Amino acid sequence: MHLDEFAVATKMGRALGITPDFPAVEPTPRWVRVKVGDQVVADSRRALLYRQYGPKPMLPTYYVPVPDVAEGVLTDPRRRDDGSVLYAVEAGGRRVEGAAWTYHSPTGDFAALDGMVTFTWWDDQVTWLEEDEEVFAHARDPHKRVDVVASTRHVQVRVDGGLLSDSRRPLVLFETHLPTRYYLPADDVQMDRLEESETRTPCPYKGWARYWSVRHSKAHRDIAWSYPNPVPENPRIAGLVCFYNERVQVVVDGQPEERAASPFG
Repeated sequence: MHLDEFAVATKMGRALGITPDFPAVEPTPRWVRVKVGDQVVADSRRALLYRQYGPKPMLPTYYVPVPDVAEGVLTDPRRRDDGSVLYAVEAGGRRVEGAAWTYHSPTGDFAALDGMVTFTWWDDQVTWLEEDEEVFAHARDPHKRVDVVASTRHVQVRVDGGLLSDSRRPLVLFETHLPTRYYLPADDVQMDRLEESETRTPCPYKGWARYWSVRHSKAHRDIAWSYPNPVPENPRIAGLVCFYNERVQVVVDGQPEERAASPFG
């Protein structure tokens, strides 16, 4: 991580409310594997969790000991200016450029990463597993929590002064370091005013989201999302619609909420 990249990550972490003790390295009890296509290229019960927050790929990831990587899959090592080494990964007839790398100059608090390697989370050919379940986007942070609670709060969503949603049966999602989110039944949303976009994003705590924009509006793109098939830990939000508090006016029990401050604003 170059100094300027660390500054960006630090700013992002502070915006998320994360204390300045990151980045940090800690042991994990999880069995971690990495696949390219159908072939396992790394299999480790002694991975380390590297906690970091910032623009991708600067998100939590696992590092695994090089001996836990299948022989011959790391190819064409290239040393970068910061001292880290970047590899292509070859397995099962596939080659993924720049798909694995080492940490630069692992000393001090990061000395445990010496002799370890991590893999990309952002290539469709690469799959991460925790135990026997696929994990999306980045490693799960054990210091982060997601709670979903049924509520009878009266939640309204307004865009440019117009009412877009009115519900008294939200599911309220509390996620560490992020604004409170209100997941609303589609029947309580004026879905005819929205159009689905091509945007799709992964979340290790919820699954793959699809997005909606306000029809005929360039100013209100991708303001709402839904998880049609959430991960098993969060089945209750399936098919519900959530809006960015940062980009719409949310009114709860008659009181307008302040626009949430987060990196998603």
